[in-house]
Amino acid sequence: MRETLYAVLYTLIMELNASYDTEYSSSLQRLQHEPWPLEPVDPNKGKFPCCIVWTPLPVVSWLAPFIGHVGICREDGVVLDFSGSSLVTVDNFAFGAVARYLQLDRNQCCFPPNMSAHTCKNAYTHSENGTAIAWDDALRSSVRYFENKTYNLFTCSCHSFVANCLNRMCYGGSMNWNMVNVAALILFKGRWVDHWSIVRAFLPFVLVVCMGILVVGWPFLLGLLSFSLLLMGWFVLGSYLLKNILEC
Repeated sequence: MRETLYAVLYTLIMELNASYDTEYSSSLQRLQHEPWPLEPVDPNKGKFPCCIVWTPLPVVSWLAPFIGHVGICREDGVVLDFSGSSLVTVDNFAFGAVARYLQLDRNQCCFPPNMSAHTCKNAYTHSENGTAIAWDDALRSSVRYFENKTYNLFTCSCHSFVANCLNRMCYGGSMNWNMVNVAALILFKGRWVDHWSIVRAFLPFVLVVCMGILVVGWPFLLGLLSFSLLLMGWFVLGSYLLKNILEC
């Protein structure tokens, strides 16, 4: 009789433990795959949670307004940007306030705790190039990596930093983020902060064009167009045909 009672108690204990383990595992899985809600974007406070942000560059944006300085933001909205050799600034966006932003969807990221938990189709490549377990973890890893890099506008720039972050997240299931598609992403999908941001981005370019035509004449436009095409050609060529040139 006593042995039967012990057997029943043992069975009940094992069932309770199994139930607890299942519930704990389920809760842990929900925590891993259901990130906490983000605060709203607040340009007045300079907070852009999980956003790519953009601002015009002095001189360069005056000649080619589609080129600017970019950064990426933590989940609390703080901006991180690669702004100089071995320098990633925090909450101090170089070259002025954010003019344009694009909030990204964390559900399109792959944050695997192990090799068997990848949600992307690039498990091996993703692991080989570096993974993260959360959005901010990916940013921290990229910050450490770029703290030892030399800044160069044409080969290793702020766009390279953002691309590295997106590759660590395997954002959108892609491991091919680079300077060109990062620039295109914010250029075609980004939202302007306000009307003044549009003026700040394009007014210098308009003034340069007007002064150039006034002083040099219409050939100035041809020279400006050639400059823009050469610049675009360099980045496209380096990103897609000669990748080792722009590897950072």
